[in-house]
Amino acid sequence: MLQIPFIRDNKDHALAALQKRHFANAEATVDQLLALDSQRRDTQKELDDKLARANALAKEIGGLMKAGDKAGAEAAKAETATLKGQTKELAETLNNLEEQVQAVLVTIPNLPHSSVPAGRSADDNEVVLEHGEKPTLPDGAKPHWELIQNYGPGNTPLIDFELGVKISGAGFPVYRGKGARLQRAMINFFLDRALAAGYMEVQPPIVINEASGFGTGQLPDKEGQMYYATDDKLYLIPTAEVPITNLYRDVIVAEAELPVKNVGYTPCFRREAGSWGAHVRGLNRLHQFDKVEIVRIEKPENSYAALEEMSLYVQGLLQDLGLPYRVLRLCGGDMGFTSALTYDMEVWSAAQGRWLEVSSVSNFETYQANRLKLRYKLEGKTQLLHTLNGSALALPRIVASILENNQFMTDEGKLAIRIPKVLVPYCGFEVIE
Repeated sequence: MLQIPFIRDNKDHALAALQKRHFANAEATVDQLLALDSQRRDTQKELDDKLARANALAKEIGGLMKAGDKAGAEAAKAETATLKGQTKELAETLNNLEEQVQAVLVTIPNLPHSSVPAGRSADDNEVVLEHGEKPTLPDGAKPHWELIQNYGPGNTPLIDFELGVKISGAGFPVYRGKGARLQRAMINFFLDRALAAGYMEVQPPIVINEASGFGTGQLPDKEGQMYYATDDKLYLIPTAEVPITNLYRDVIVAEAELPVKNVGYTPCFRREAGSWGAHVRGLNRLHQFDKVEIVRIEKPENSYAALEEMSLYVQGLLQDLGLPYRVLRLCGGDMGFTSALTYDMEVWSAAQGRWLEVSSVSNFETYQANRLKLRYKLEGKTQLLHTLNGSALALPRIVASILENNQFMTDEGKLAIRIPKVLVPYCGFEVIE
């Protein structure tokens, strides 16, 4: 959430930044916000003045009574009674104005960093770099949704979408045999790498309350994308970012504890309402998937160096897995609501012939911290911190790319899949035949 004093003092800058995001009705929304804030501040001043007068009268009444000035004391009491009614009315007006200010403020997205391209859609994202050679597949190579069929005893699928439909519905696959072992291997590999890089592992809840959803910006922006347990008023998490970052809601972090670096594995749940078509086939888009998330809390002056470090860290994972990838700097029209700057990492899917997003690494600056009231003390004054997070990594499309890119033909003329060397010690096999 943006800070009103900043918008008030930097209105032209804020409007130019929101224009880069293509935020509809930016000027009207900002003008409405500032008008409400002006009313709020005027009301607050009037209320404070009347409360101060009431306090002064309370002291005067005793003195007037002692001095025998009964008429003066009665007049002061009458004025006090009038002030009491006025202050009650002003307090109600102030509360109403604060609610209106908040209602408008939460609709305004974060301001993009100066390096963010001014585009409207994914087509306008900037390719920062591309790494690795795209593999050449053997004749007869298949996309992952065909490769996963008929493996193991009884021709059991590695990943069974039909069984998932039976149990839950579309988008909830069942991983079996070497498919399940590969999932577990990747989770452990990603966690071990994060621990070696100085992150502390946490295992958070996978359901959140409304305050947690608001704190990281999922609410009130993304209600329709989350599963909601109505009786308990709890949401299934869309990403581990939400519970991990909320560990620090209403916390003043000691300066000596900064930076905070956490990592956590969780299943993630997304309704993905309205998604269909060939581009979401198989593992390309799911309602439930596994992900390892890294979360950092930094001093403002260090956060962009931390963002670059996180980007390089995620790239290192992709290099370890031997997957060709590219890094995109998202344009203003394609960034998430709460982000100031986001890098997307995409891996090349040889069998599908396209890039698949597997990670987003973002700096939110103070946007989440302001909602969370996440602060530290600098020279005796509390200051907002910066929050960052990144997928390290989301599993489904990584699995899809590993299966598709590592296909080879055995001497018997059958398709097989070679497991990346870094995963072999974790999963215990080198090849899926």
